[in-house]
Amino acid sequence: MLKVARARPWRAACTQSLRTHKRHVHTPRTITVLGETYPTDDYTNLPPTIAALLERRLHVTPPHPLNTIRKLIASHFEGFKSYDNLPAVVTPELNFDSLGFPPDHPGRARGQSYYINRGVMLRTHTSAHEVDIYRETPRSGGWLCTADVYRRDEIDRSHYPAFHQTEGARLVNVADMDKLKAENEELRRGLSASRIIMEDCPDFDAITNPLQASHLPETVLPVAQNLRLRITTLFMSIFPPSTTPLHVRWTPDLFPWTSPSYQLEVRYRDGWLELLGCGIVLDDTIARSSHDPASERSWAFGMGLERIAMPLFGVPDIRLFWSRDERFWKQFRDGELRTFQEFSKYPPSERDVAFWLPVGVAKPHAASHAAGGEGVGWEENDLWDIIREVGGDLVEDVKLIDDFWHEAKGRRSLAVRITFRSMERSLERPEVNEVTDAIKAKLTERLAVEIR
Repeated sequence: MLKVARARPWRAACTQSLRTHKRHVHTPRTITVLGETYPTDDYTNLPPTIAALLERRLHVTPPHPLNTIRKLIASHFEGFKSYDNLPAVVTPELNFDSLGFPPDHPGRARGQSYYINRGVMLRTHTSAHEVDIYRETPRSGGWLCTADVYRRDEIDRSHYPAFHQTEGARLVNVADMDKLKAENEELRRGLSASRIIMEDCPDFDAITNPLQASHLPETVLPVAQNLRLRITTLFMSIFPPSTTPLHVRWTPDLFPWTSPSYQLEVRYRDGWLELLGCGIVLDDTIARSSHDPASERSWAFGMGLERIAMPLFGVPDIRLFWSRDERFWKQFRDGELRTFQEFSKYPPSERDVAFWLPVGVAKPHAASHAAGGEGVGWEENDLWDIIREVGGDLVEDVKLIDDFWHEAKGRRSLAVRITFRSMERSLERPEVNEVTDAIKAKLTERLAVEIR
């Protein structure tokens, strides 16, 4: 349900010689993930550092904050069946095709997702299991799925290549609309008696947020209203009581898998916090799951758990969720919302790394964004992965600080600023220099760059 990571603006096309070089120095013949051995091919891009995260299972490990958030959500949707242990290794068919992703969708690109090989990958969203779960769901049933998901992404205090989502859905029989309307009235009465300000939005708009072609307003509007009411009461129960009312607002949105679609934001600490996307599930998805779209409607939502847990627990850096430091773990109790107390604020250490891209890489304005290609092009996420692999969680942030084209050389140069900061100790200058040198060596070996 959540939006797929965007394509990056400074990727440029590269020569076949670079692609051959990268495969030659980087990809072994087989790769082992969670005890299973797979053959590799030209799509393989899963680093060992990411594969190791699959074993952590933070969302089902007490007293971790993500486990607490998962349980709070599950307790709100009483009667929904929970799926919390589904395997993260899936096929592109499950991750994309079963949901109707077009062949050229950017999320399919090797630069955006982690592939074990062309036929096997790490899920990028919990929706990879949506159709299979619907098949197990009875008429008028509901379900929740919480899992770790993986996307190649930039490096900063709020982005990590592994994070967690909860997705939920409810099937509604068209013949039961009167019951649903009565439930909605009960939910509205509960909200009217609560300390909450809810800015609602139109149920649908014929141009920007339309009903599906086969849907009638009388069979969709009660379902859409039930969705927004159930989600609003969820966050009313999750966010701690305050001297001021909880302020939420709904806005129309656009997602490939639902129509009409909505987004929820909560006013939190003087700003608007975007929490989730949701909507009425497409008939095609219902049909793929062996339900009858003519007699059943379904709402669904998807949310990132870290996005909720960071403000609720006061966790300032997403890397902390993956920490093994007892000073982090001992602060929490299973099922309780406790404010995180930073155990130390260690100073940052910055290093700049500048390099020439290989001969043949195009000028920045000639960048290619073709999705699902043959591993074509300069991928900025290859750069992030190498920095993560070598620097690990010592790397707090990476920023592009220079990108220029040298006409005389016919080459493109990039420079990044890497911020190192341990969450657990002070870093010594020689250690930072050693890690920086190792990053430069890996960039040279794998991406055929020339350090400046």
